Amino acid sequence: MSRSRSTLPAFVAMVIATGLLASAHAGEPSPLLAVDANWNALRLKGDAVALEALLSDDWLLTHSDGRTQTKAEYLTELGTRTRTNQAITNEDVALRTYGDTAVVTGVSVQSGITNGQPWNGRFRFTRVWVMHGGQWRMVASHSSRVAAAP
Repeated sequence: MSRSRSTLPAFVAMVIATGLLASAHAGEPSPLLAVDANWNALRLKGDAVALEALLSDDWLLTHSDGRTQTKAEYLTELGTRTRTNQAITNEDVALRTYGDTAVVTGVSVQSGITNGQPWNGRFRFTRVWVMHGGQWRMVASHSSRVAAAP
């Protein structure tokens, strides 16, 4: 076996351990969780200008119905108030960090109005954040509707 092949398992274990250690700060307040909570507060206000600074230029939102929106499309929708969020409450929020990248997951209970139609639901979400220029910026957000209990 070549030296590079024999060191691969050790290298993989080291990378995994580093990721686990980086995310194992239980009990410590996280500045990113505050930024993530601000994402929801700004959405409730419909503050497209402030949200613009939180999102990377190539940000992509994948809705629970499979539709996607770019940053420009989403901010336009919020800015024109064709979409308004009435309530957003997050549960079971977890943060995992990997250097300058982080993943926030949880369940979001939301209600709102889009194009005059009310909507509500429980959504499992995944948001990916990247540290860029000293600021956390969201690069992707995905939600899946949680099925009602039978």
